[in-house]
Amino acid sequence: MKNKIKRLMLGIAAGAALLHFSVLGQVQAVSSPPVTSESIREKEEEISRIKEEKETLKNGLSNLKDIKKELEKQKNNLAEYVRQLDNNLAVIEENIAELNDKIQVKEGEIQQAEIDLEAAFEKEENQKESTIACIRLMYEAGNPSIVDMLMEAKGFGEFLNRADYVEKVYVYGQQMWQNYKAAREYVELCKEQLELEKEILDETRESVQVEQRNLEELIEQKTRDIIAYDSDINNKEKAIREYEEEIRAQEEEIKLLEQAVAEEKKKLLASMVITYDGGMFKFPLATYTRISSDYGIRPHPTLGVDHFHNGVDFASPKGTAIYAAYDGKVVAATYSTTMGNYVMIDHGSGLYTIYMHASALYVKKDDVVVKGDTIAAVGSTGRSTGNHLHFSVRLNGAYVSPWEYLKES
Repeated sequence: MKNKIKRLMLGIAAGAALLHFSVLGQVQAVSSPPVTSESIREKEEEISRIKEEKETLKNGLSNLKDIKKELEKQKNNLAEYVRQLDNNLAVIEENIAELNDKIQVKEGEIQQAEIDLEAAFEKEENQKESTIACIRLMYEAGNPSIVDMLMEAKGFGEFLNRADYVEKVYVYGQQMWQNYKAAREYVELCKEQLELEKEILDETRESVQVEQRNLEELIEQKTRDIIAYDSDINNKEKAIREYEEEIRAQEEEIKLLEQAVAEEKKKLLASMVITYDGGMFKFPLATYTRISSDYGIRPHPTLGVDHFHNGVDFASPKGTAIYAAYDGKVVAATYSTTMGNYVMIDHGSGLYTIYMHASALYVKKDDVVVKGDTIAAVGSTGRSTGNHLHFSVRLNGAYVSPWEYLKES
């Protein structure tokens, strides 16, 4: 009983302030739904997830040192070296694409975190105003009002009822204080989440830059190593033989594709076979800077011997769109160590176009394309020392000058 009386006395100031419903209404008017322990727990779990995401980001970058170490083992076999290096470049490019996707997602998450923080600030401010209003009204009422209220009770039963009300008012005041503390804690958690999200965004952007540097360094190394391999006097004869063998292999690969197409056409009715109608080709690139090597007999850039260049090389920035020069059917969209990523299109009547060294392929075998479709992107895959499109035209099993069909448009 003594403890109850003590608690009642502690709540005396609260009772006077909240006896009148109009006064109580003033406090409730500025009050907002309290922050729950469940919402705080969910926010803490979200912060924990973000910290794990941050740690994972650090472990996802390419290890350039390990890549170079593995490549070093393949330098005596240029074809395998080029294949492995192109594979590494493809992995890094995929990683860069994934990181850029993460940046877009993270920017959205930061926007949502800022909205959550703003809402948390508003809830905290409302809770603070409610608590201050309650304390102020309690103070303004003072102890005498409580005493008068209790003394004016008509009978002991009414006295106990009024005393019980005073106790409830006191509990209400305590709950408001706890609500304010919860709102304050939630604000701090929202701040922590927002800062972590921003840190991950910055680190992801930095990771893209690191991977881009790794990509550029490997491309530069590939160029240096191919030139060095071809220029080494001890390897000169071997390199020339290898180059000639590669050209023969490339020719054989193209011929096999042409034979496969011919066999397929035999199985189809003549009316279903693609036929070239004699029109001029669309220029196969969105843009280019120069012709780095034209069609015909040309000195090899590193071997120092004359060779037949079976197409036209258009130097162009990496990623530049490569177009189908004419309507046709894709008979190959794959990779080889000499041509890199390449596309071969059958235009009918024994006419084919070939697009080599792409960084990305956008079509697959058996796709039907129309003049001007984007089929690939400029790159430097395969036996290449710089970003360019090698564009070849074959007619009835032999290479012909692309300029006979080509117009810049």
